[in-house]
Amino acid sequence: MTGLEKIISRIQEEAEASAAQKLDAARAEADRIVAEAKAACEAADAEASEKIDAMKTSIDSRTASSAEQSRRITLLQAKQEIIAEILEEALKKLREEDTEHYFLTMEKILKAYALPENGEIYFPAADLKRMPAGFEKKIQAAAKEKGGSLTLGKEPGKIEDGFLLVYGGVEENCTLKALMDAKKDSLQDKVNEILFL
Repeated sequence: MTGLEKIISRIQEEAEASAAQKLDAARAEADRIVAEAKAACEAADAEASEKIDAMKTSIDSRTASSAEQSRRITLLQAKQEIIAEILEEALKKLREEDTEHYFLTMEKILKAYALPENGEIYFPAADLKRMPAGFEKKIQAAAKEKGGSLTLGKEPGKIEDGFLLVYGGVEENCTLKALMDAKKDSLQDKVNEILFL
């Protein structure tokens, strides 16, 4: 081998060694880039998975909350309907009481609502017809207890049940429906306590 061939051979060896070194470095760099990309993909996948899990948990929670709210609203509506039916049934029973018990109830209401003034009391036509003997005296006694007086109106009041108290042109509606409406909230609360608590 001549000197030139030796030089060419050495240059070629050096070039091959340099190329192999550069190729190894390029492979190492490519491996590093692939590893970084793979790690980035795994991190992005984990982050996406966490976000999906969080969204699912949030949606599940909102769905459960919405279902619970709907259940509560439905239950409340059912309770209100039951309470309204019970109050309506109670009003019906009061209206249909026998004469003795009905007028005992009227006497209790009168004692509660009579004022210490002079006035008149009006009953519906049906009640005037079935009014027990001596009830007018009970009216006067109840008014007197309050420091007033009441005269029984001979004309029937335009009401279905109960009575109207009239003091100087001011009417106090003591019909059963009006009294129940006035106490509706407390009556509903009591029925609710009895049935549902």
